[in-house]
Amino acid sequence: MQLPLSRSVAPSLTVLESTPSTNDALAELDAARGAPDLAVVATLDQTAGRGRMGRVWVAPAGEALAVSILLRPTLPAGEPLALEHYGWFPLLAGVAMARAVRGVLPERPVALKWPNDVLVEQRKVCGILAELRPTGDAVVLGAGLNLSIPQERLPTPVSTSLALEGASTRGDALVDAVLSDYLTGFIELYRELLRFGADADASGARDAVLEECGTLGREVRVLLQGADDLVGTATSIDRSGRLLVVRSSDGATVPVAAGDVTHLR
Repeated sequence: MQLPLSRSVAPSLTVLESTPSTNDALAELDAARGAPDLAVVATLDQTAGRGRMGRVWVAPAGEALAVSILLRPTLPAGEPLALEHYGWFPLLAGVAMARAVRGVLPERPVALKWPNDVLVEQRKVCGILAELRPTGDAVVLGAGLNLSIPQERLPTPVSTSLALEGASTRGDALVDAVLSDYLTGFIELYRELLRFGADADASGARDAVLEECGTLGREVRVLLQGADDLVGTATSIDRSGRLLVVRSSDGATVPVAAGDVTHLR
């Protein structure tokens, strides 16, 4: 794949014919010779990908895009960004991917499901996974986007692909259009967040997530590790990127920093 639009956006773009995991490939590249902030690895054949909460992410060769971005976030004065702000990165990636998907599916309802799944008509077309590097000062942000997987090969009954939803562009042109839009949108949001010292309100990060998030206003079930499921109504996202859920049982507002969300209706 040549991907001229995407190469014009990314400071460094490595396209692999095949790899077990783009997250691992980018981490190995960084460990071997160092990689710059916003370095990107992409492939159409990821053979051993993984999703959130330890799930396996598998897609047929040539029918899904796997892309990973290395982030080395520093503030304007040069000091590293505190880890407490890293939770915004997968949220912003979800916003950027939702907008990129909408660009090739302008007639379809596209939304972000908190924290970082992209849905078309409530069916998952993309998932995002952030993994902290062992150094603690960088993160690899991976995304898997279903491009042309037919119905019979979708990973779950609630999945979809761009082709199934009516994307008219095909092949490398589709990959380049979506990837370049995704990278452009994410880089802009990322740099604005850093420019404003990780202030999610001043940078517009929180407004961007609120605008795209289709979870808000819905009744949800949140699977929490080590705790009972939380059932209630998702009402907002706070300044830390946490989902605010009004618990059905007692009306208390519960902030959720991490959890697996199901839209109940």
